[in-house]
Amino acid sequence: MSLLLSNLTAALLMTGLVWFVQVVHYPLFARVGAGEFAAYHAAHERLTTFVVLPVMLVEMGGALAIAGGIGSTGPLVAYPGLALVAAIWLVTFTVQVPTHRRLKAQGADRAALVRSLVRGNWIRTGLWSARAVLLLAAVAPRR
Repeated sequence: MSLLLSNLTAALLMTGLVWFVQVVHYPLFARVGAGEFAAYHAAHERLTTFVVLPVMLVEMGGALAIAGGIGSTGPLVAYPGLALVAAIWLVTFTVQVPTHRRLKAQGADRAALVRSLVRGNWIRTGLWSARAVLLLAAVAPRR
C-alpha cells in the first residue's frame, strides 16, 4: 500500500502542477517582453526541471514497480497506470520539449509557439488527471 500511496502522491503533485502550468504559467509566456524572453525561458526550463524531474522519476518508478507485481493493485490499475505514465513521457518528449526548443530558438512566431505549447499541454493535463483519478479510485475504501 505504501508504494501505491507514494505513486498517488507523485501523481497528485504532478496533476496539480500541470493544471497550474496549463491555466497560469504557459499562457503568461505570451506576456513576457521580447527582450526578456530568452532569459525568462531559460530560467523556466532550469527551475521547472529541478521541480518536476524528481517527481516524474518517482512516478515512473512506482508505476513500473506496481505493474511489475510489487504492488497489489491488480492489472486494472497497474497496466493503465503505467500506460498513462508512458503516454505522459511520450507527449513530454515528442511534443512539449520540441516546442520549448523552438521557443528557445526564437526563429518563429512566439505567439503561435505559445499557443502550440498550451494546446500540447492539454494532452498531458488530461493524462495526469486521468492517472490521478485512477489511483484515487485504487485507494478509495471499498463498501
